[in-house]
Amino acid sequence: MPIRVVIIGAGAAGLFAAYELCQLKKLEIKIVEEGPDVDKRNCASKEHAVCLKCDPCRMLCGVGGAGAYSSGLLNLDPHIGGDLAELAGSEQRAQKLIEKIDSIFLKHGAPQEVFYPNEEKIAEIQRLAGSVGIRFIPVRQRLIGTENAPKIIKSIQEYLEKKGVQFLLNQRVIEITPNTVKLQNGNEIQFDFCLAAPGRSGMHWLATQMEKLKVETKYLPVDIGVRVEVPAFIMDHICQFERDPKFHIFTTTYDDFVRSFCTNHRGYVVQEVYDDGTVAVNGHSFITEKSQNTNFALLVRVALTHPLEDTSAYGKSIVQACTTLGGGKPLVQRLGDIKRGRRSTEEKIKKNIIQPTLKNTTAGDISMAFPHRILTDILEAIERLDRVIPGIESNNTLLYAPEIKYSAKQIVTNEHLETSIENLFVAGDGAGQTRGIIGAAVSGMIAAHGIIQKVA
Repeated sequence: MPIRVVIIGAGAAGLFAAYELCQLKKLEIKIVEEGPDVDKRNCASKEHAVCLKCDPCRMLCGVGGAGAYSSGLLNLDPHIGGDLAELAGSEQRAQKLIEKIDSIFLKHGAPQEVFYPNEEKIAEIQRLAGSVGIRFIPVRQRLIGTENAPKIIKSIQEYLEKKGVQFLLNQRVIEITPNTVKLQNGNEIQFDFCLAAPGRSGMHWLATQMEKLKVETKYLPVDIGVRVEVPAFIMDHICQFERDPKFHIFTTTYDDFVRSFCTNHRGYVVQEVYDDGTVAVNGHSFITEKSQNTNFALLVRVALTHPLEDTSAYGKSIVQACTTLGGGKPLVQRLGDIKRGRRSTEEKIKKNIIQPTLKNTTAGDISMAFPHRILTDILEAIERLDRVIPGIESNNTLLYAPEIKYSAKQIVTNEHLETSIENLFVAGDGAGQTRGIIGAAVSGMIAAHGIIQKVA
């Protein structure tokens, strides 16, 4: 009789766990995914992917997960996407897993080009950044490109299906018990092993399931901020050798941690819509479709203590305020208006030298929605970055709000990502273990290896 494995979620964590597990013929593997097949996504072709420049991106992304359909940038470094060295047990093992994941993406059609840090250029930027108290982190990266993601994910899915993995799509899991998962349609699936990897969109649900099962969880910080948009030529000199430059800043006034994130060189700002109707922004990069602008996120890390430790609830309150002020759309404001305490208007945006790549916005006043401390952190970070990347602090620079990276409650596990419930494993961003495509895939493989050890 085969050993039954159920994987909840078909994002990077779930897919790469299945990739490892399907090598054992004695396993019967089912992936339950709330979203649709790749072919049923609105952005399942180049044309539809490009439509995301103006159409909202729903967080329910289906097979492949949300990360792959953003810029699809693979950070091939164990220090990015969470502490992958600690997760894997050593930096060497983490790097080996990253290389294996990268090879799988290549096998299924990812572009061959890799962005390697140029030592001479990196040293120059590090010296300049260090002189103003900024840490610049060079990373080896591979850009999938939003338009390439569907065919790559489809190829991975078809490979898994040929190996006998069953995909149960448009199926919502409503409850996990110690030996079954219960679906919304009333069906139940018995399992010998379960891997819960629902991604960021399922993190609140997963935390609730763990609480019911009395599995220990911990609150993690939330990252709240804006997406900055500048003319592409401002960042050409960096992005030509470092596709997604990462800067870490501790602000002057509050000593808060601010990081740049998800740079989309000659890319587009896009809208995200959450299940509760709130909206936020993100960025997409295309290999063939280019804009005249470059955008990146500036995110302030917020950790809370007693009496309110729920960082997600705090972050959600800011997103709700932005959504309300924007009339259901993200806010956009010129940097010059923010610094002068003025609201941006549609007329000002139309006359602005930098034209927004996201049109479905409301010109407004971000300071009405953001706490003073967070806005101060952002403005101080921009001021410091301008000394490394001249032109960032232009009056015409556009800021979109909100950008938020909710942190899942971290589920307490052993080194194999097995919870206190025997044979129940977790992985990925939704379990608070990682951040990003590569990190999630690494965690999925670690959990898969834990299952394999128990059945071998």
